Amino acid sequence: MTHALDAAARHAAAYLDTVAERPVVATATAAELRKALGGPLPAAGQDPVEIIDRLARAGATGTVATQGPRYFGFVVGGSTPAALGADWLVSTWDQNAGIYVLSPLVSVVEEVVAGWLRDLVNQPDASAGFVTGCQMANFTALAVARHHLLQQAGWDVEADGLFGAPPIDVVVSDESHYTIFNALRYLGLGSARVTRVPTDNQGRMRVEELERALSELPNPRTSEPPNLTIVCAQAGNVNTGAFDPIEAIADACEKRGAWLHVDGAFGLWALASKSRAHLVQGIARADSIATDAHKWLNVPYDCGIVMTRHRDAHRAAMTLHAAYIETSDAERDPHEYVPEESRRGRAVTVYASLASLGRDGLGELVDRCSEHARRMAARLSAHPHVRILNDVVLNQVLVRIEPKGGLPDSLARGDEATRAVIAAVQQEGTCWLGGTTWQGMAAIRVSVANWSTTDEDIDRSAQAILGAIDSVTGSSVLSF
Repeated sequence: MTHALDAAARHAAAYLDTVAERPVVATATAAELRKALGGPLPAAGQDPVEIIDRLARAGATGTVATQGPRYFGFVVGGSTPAALGADWLVSTWDQNAGIYVLSPLVSVVEEVVAGWLRDLVNQPDASAGFVTGCQMANFTALAVARHHLLQQAGWDVEADGLFGAPPIDVVVSDESHYTIFNALRYLGLGSARVTRVPTDNQGRMRVEELERALSELPNPRTSEPPNLTIVCAQAGNVNTGAFDPIEAIADACEKRGAWLHVDGAFGLWALASKSRAHLVQGIARADSIATDAHKWLNVPYDCGIVMTRHRDAHRAAMTLHAAYIETSDAERDPHEYVPEESRRGRAVTVYASLASLGRDGLGELVDRCSEHARRMAARLSAHPHVRILNDVVLNQVLVRIEPKGGLPDSLARGDEATRAVIAAVQQEGTCWLGGTTWQGMAAIRVSVANWSTTDEDIDRSAQAILGAIDSVTGSSVLSF
């Protein structure tokens, strides 16, 4: 056993020592990886050290360097040293974190971390659950909302399902993340049976449009059957980083008696920043909040977090009891707050990352990444064919390559050039960034969320991106 662990530690150290300088893109093809790792299941078991060595060799070229400082493709953090070390312990302990009697340690760690999070969002009585990611956090939060609203209407959705239940209206932003729609689909509320609220040019929900949309729904106090409403807001647009005006949205929800859910997959952590906490003003009034720890908190995959101000509804929506499961009335049973039963001790890595950073360190991380984003935008915007599409308020930069002079086919040529730059940057390997479509236009999406990124990494990456832009815009095919 220890020989395999020693081999894994040796390979892990070598990987971390070189990840900052290796190409960010994976250099092995799928065919090469299949050849290295595939074949028929061996009849006889193989030596554990040999298996670890084989996986490490494949991982050296077959992984994307998301752990490194120049990965800007999706909102993907790395792993802080404390969180990575804690993750090794989680695997070593191999705890089933479903109930207290299976792992008192994980139960208590979840309790401690939940307290830290309650303090951060200023919700002293909130409950918290630790799930796979923000998809399941959104699902859990909306399941709790469904339970709470239908219970108020005298309907037991867990026992009786949705057939014949009072209708629930769901109001979302035009810019709501697709995981909101997935969650509504999973919950039987319908991904298309929603009211969409228009947004401004940064992707922020327009409060006056929300108020109009709510006013056009049946009155929840006089309609029969009673009309129930969930409003989904966003803290941190996945493209622009912009925040819905949560305080004003909370006012509108309060007048309506609506449940307010906030998807704060990465933007929630702005709360820790003294200079950016105002972006999340009003979050304490949310009925439920979803976020990720494996994004800006920089813990290893996977970990999402759900919080709600309605602890009893949270437990009721998630909990089922079996005769053979010995639960604890005195201590926290983690399964009562999440859809899963058997699960790993995800909260241990969150504990380690938060403890190692502290509130001030977390705020500094948010500020540093946000300033890196501004630095990247400044470097790229100096190019005559670059247009920055968003106000860089957080860690997101939207970049578009476009011709000057208002050519008749400017939109199509700009789309083609932008996508060509993305492909060139990804292939070159200095950094990695992805593409998106923003308000009908192709765009480059730069997300800065890694604790280890430096100014030098930004400048080096900007230089590589600018080189790709020069190559594309100067080509005979796409000459501007």
